[in-house]
Amino acid sequence: MPQVTDWSIPGCDSQPILGNTHLPAPGGNAEPEAAVGVLLICHGFKGYKDYGFFPHLAQAAASAGLIAHRFNFSHSGMTNHIDTFERPDLFERDTWRKQVDDLKAVIDAVQLGTLPGQAKPLAIFGHSRGGLTALLTAGEPAVSEKLAAVIAASSPSAASRLDPDQIEMLKRVGRLPSPSSRTGQTLYVGRQWQDQIDQDPAWHDPRRAIAAIRCPVMLIQGEDDTTVPVNESQDLHRARPDAKVLLIERASHTYNAPNPLPLDQKPPKETQQMIDAACAFAVEHCTHKK
Repeated sequence: MPQVTDWSIPGCDSQPILGNTHLPAPGGNAEPEAAVGVLLICHGFKGYKDYGFFPHLAQAAASAGLIAHRFNFSHSGMTNHIDTFERPDLFERDTWRKQVDDLKAVIDAVQLGTLPGQAKPLAIFGHSRGGLTALLTAGEPAVSEKLAAVIAASSPSAASRLDPDQIEMLKRVGRLPSPSSRTGQTLYVGRQWQDQIDQDPAWHDPRRAIAAIRCPVMLIQGEDDTTVPVNESQDLHRARPDAKVLLIERASHTYNAPNPLPLDQKPPKETQQMIDAACAFAVEHCTHKK
């Protein structure tokens, strides 16, 4: 089995980015130098590195020859105590730019050798809001030239999905309640999140970003996704017609994966289909990037 290690690096506003690395294990020993590339795994809104299918995706990537890093964004509110949002104050202060800065920090940590995978081709996988973060990050030319592939699964095609009344309330009150059905906590989205979108809507447009990415892109979408409907994936595809698209039949927003999904539990077939496709795309293009 691939070896799993824990790590922490400084993220935006000096808050920690907590992560786990899954190393390939040919011959039974972890051998990062034998890896074909690196896969960074980005969670979505109210998600975290241990949620649902993420450990399975990281393990499958390592088994396919990739060094996989899954991590919590610094302002996700989550720590290694997964039963609660231990830092709701950070959750409230989160923005797209903070997430992009975090992802850049992880990329830099790999390229500087702080995290395993230095000098290896690099791919990014993002789910839901993490997919949009991956697109915004990869859309920056200085980042894009470093990448072998980007995979966005169930990614929204707009940075804000609030209606005018919600935006007015957010700006008037300064925060908007966003309850967590998983933990029972009332979390809040802070005004800075919407203010930054309003100040630079072009930068926050994932359609602009996906068109600017210089490496191959894959879009994965669940046919029965009611959180991010299929038409949003279609919007992204229109902006990037050469992107590879996979529509998974009867798949939900999380590809029918329960939470938690222990590593010793077999994933649903829709989850496995998504994982297999993402890993194959990353391996293919990391191999070509060498």
